[in-house]
Amino acid sequence: MSNQPHRIDVHHHHIQDHYRNVLRDMSIGEAGGRELPPWSGELSLGVMDRHGIAMSVLSLSTPGTHFGDDGAARVLARRCNEESAELVRTHPTRFGFFATVPLPDVDGAIAEAVYALDELGADGIVLLSSHSDGSYLGDPRFDDLLAEFDRRGTTVFVHPVEPVFNGDIQVSIPTFAMEFTFDTTRAAFNLAYTGAVEKFPRVKYILSHAGGTVPYLVARFDLLWFTDDDLAARAPQGGSTYLKSMYFDTALSANPHALSSLSQLVGADHVLFGSDYPFAPEIVTGMTVDGLAASAYSADELTAIERTNALQLLPTVARRLGAGAA
Repeated sequence: MSNQPHRIDVHHHHIQDHYRNVLRDMSIGEAGGRELPPWSGELSLGVMDRHGIAMSVLSLSTPGTHFGDDGAARVLARRCNEESAELVRTHPTRFGFFATVPLPDVDGAIAEAVYALDELGADGIVLLSSHSDGSYLGDPRFDDLLAEFDRRGTTVFVHPVEPVFNGDIQVSIPTFAMEFTFDTTRAAFNLAYTGAVEKFPRVKYILSHAGGTVPYLVARFDLLWFTDDDLAARAPQGGSTYLKSMYFDTALSANPHALSSLSQLVGADHVLFGSDYPFAPEIVTGMTVDGLAASAYSADELTAIERTNALQLLPTVARRLGAGAA
């Protein structure tokens, strides 16, 4: 394992004290079937230093900020983003952040995205795969938000969440181990299926966990274009084309099973390093580094995955790293 600080981690979460307290007041102590782990900027920096990670782009994970009240969600999202921006100001070459927005409140989400990108210097936006009202990314009700992202060429990090029907699934497997991957797939497929990627082609999506089950199911998804004339009209390029335009992180996925399928869908230029710390403990960060090193990717491809792809996708990160961005 190399300790050379060159990697850029695009899937690295924060759990701020204020946010943890808000969840605690609602009796929420876990996410995805995993107890909320300890987190601080110092803990992240320690993990980063031990695993050759130069910068981590922080994001809020599930359950997000919206719990039924638009006003409260707007306040919580603003607090989380301002605290993230303050950490970045303190450590400008070590941390970036994807701003959170209070979906499914579209007006609130647009206002918060504009503020975070223009005033706080956010590197992009994190969107959850689905929302408290059962809606998914790609739903036409979110078109105004995607139109704003398209105008800006915004990078959007897509993270899974427990779907609203999760309690009805009669299995005891923790959500993060199974259902998370399916919810990412639903969101990615829906973005293509509804024509959202066709309408807003300048939005750049990063899918968590190597896209969930996207690489494995993409050929099955493509079959829909053979039978649905309306689909062919609104999304004429076909499912594979839209999905290949997306980016995929390596969180919990730097293993032969996932990478072999992912490499059949996209080249190394659409793969990004992700650790999923702290929800995935530090040992998993080491497994991710080692799994990539043992993969079939060449040295140049590994450099792209671990660093240069992120610099190209996130120009604000490249600017903060300055000469170190090369």
